[in-house]
Amino acid sequence: MKTENRKRNIPIRVWLSRSENAELNRKAKMTGLPKSTVIRLLLKSYEPKEKPDARFYEAMRQLSAIGNNINQLALKANALGFVDTPMLKTEALRWHRFQADIEAVFLRPGQSNLKWQ
Repeated sequence: MKTENRKRNIPIRVWLSRSENAELNRKAKMTGLPKSTVIRLLLKSYEPKEKPDARFYEAMRQLSAIGNNINQLALKANALGFVDTPMLKTEALRWHRFQADIEAVFLRPGQSNLKWQ
């Protein structure tokens, strides 16, 4: 594999103690991310979030399905002309924003408060 075609082409070898390695492994497992990603996020002053359990992902699937149903109802209502379509579309957009906000809170890494940034 040619390294010049890779986005990250500078290898770094780091020596860790057993306890440091165990901690890095624990944090990678907690987040569900590879160790290299955990390190890169920390370098960019982000704190990875713990990976949510299966209930979160099931709830997100249900939210997505409900949002899709709302959009389908809005399209049908608009075609048939018997529902307040703008209001329905507004609510569908609100629903999708809510879903995105939930994903941001539970999945996306947060900005770190480290003093040495």
